[in-house]
Amino acid sequence: MSEKKYDVYGLGNALVDIVTEVSDQFIEDHEVEKGVMTLVEEDRQHQLVTAMNIKEEDMQCGGSAANTVIATSQFGGKSYYSCKVANDVAGLFYLKDLKSNGIDTYLTEQTAPSGITGKCLVMTTPDAERTMNTYLGITSDLSSKEIQEEALKDSKYLYLEGYLVTSDTGLDAMKQAKKMAEDNDVKVALTFSDPSMVKYFKPQMESVVGASVDLLFCNEEEAMLYTGKETINEAREELKKVAKRFAITQGKNGAVIFDGDTFIDIEPYPVQAVDSNGAGDMFAGAFMYAITNGHSFADAGKLASLASSVVVTKFGPRLAWHEAKELLKKLHD
Repeated sequence: MSEKKYDVYGLGNALVDIVTEVSDQFIEDHEVEKGVMTLVEEDRQHQLVTAMNIKEEDMQCGGSAANTVIATSQFGGKSYYSCKVANDVAGLFYLKDLKSNGIDTYLTEQTAPSGITGKCLVMTTPDAERTMNTYLGITSDLSSKEIQEEALKDSKYLYLEGYLVTSDTGLDAMKQAKKMAEDNDVKVALTFSDPSMVKYFKPQMESVVGASVDLLFCNEEEAMLYTGKETINEAREELKKVAKRFAITQGKNGAVIFDGDTFIDIEPYPVQAVDSNGAGDMFAGAFMYAITNGHSFADAGKLASLASSVVVTKFGPRLAWHEAKELLKKLHD
């Protein structure tokens, strides 16, 4: 597989994450429901953003699969990302940030369509609680038109974001990309993304999984919801029927990996977590880097566990570049 240009080709949502600290008074004054993610209309989000002093350093390109391919890139992998942003200030920022993180994409300032780029406003209060107001914008119309066949064929893995099952066009894009990958000897990885995706969109998720995927990422709750089993041991046996290999994250208990033959327990790295948002994306990104760059599944699990343990100690879904290099050194020690 070494002749492929890309380690990972990601397909997913594009959201500009606006991360800022606010007071409890701000939350109260603007009647924001605290501690949850709420889908909002653009004018409501704009009203909140206008009430803050947002700087460019408070923004970064986000979305679940985007966070994963960027993590792969930080460890030294090569990634491509298919997504949908508009030709507006946020969209051009998104493209610039993707490029600065070493990610290739087909979109340019000239080819981005008109519209409004999706944004996720992340408000952190002094008690470290995070409140999110998300406007999906143009990414809600992501479709098979966003698939770049040549880049996909030139990749070791296709990585699909489970959040896409919520729209008909997104679901169709997932299926088409998966078939394209299978027809061109590209392995398929899928993340369930969130328990709600499995709970409320199970038939759609099953239609993507089909007979099998090469690699599945999920947490314990998602594994049990998808398989209908009541224990994780039963669920992992059932998952063997739909995934050739898989990783089940278990929070503070680490993770369990199935490498196609045996189960491997991955130890946790105890830390003081302040923000678990993005931990699963980081786990997948580190894991994908490792298995596409000559590491065993056991080592991939170790690196992924290390990386996600570091990312939960800070706000946001990213490591600093030097942190990724230090974690790789730990893996080789």
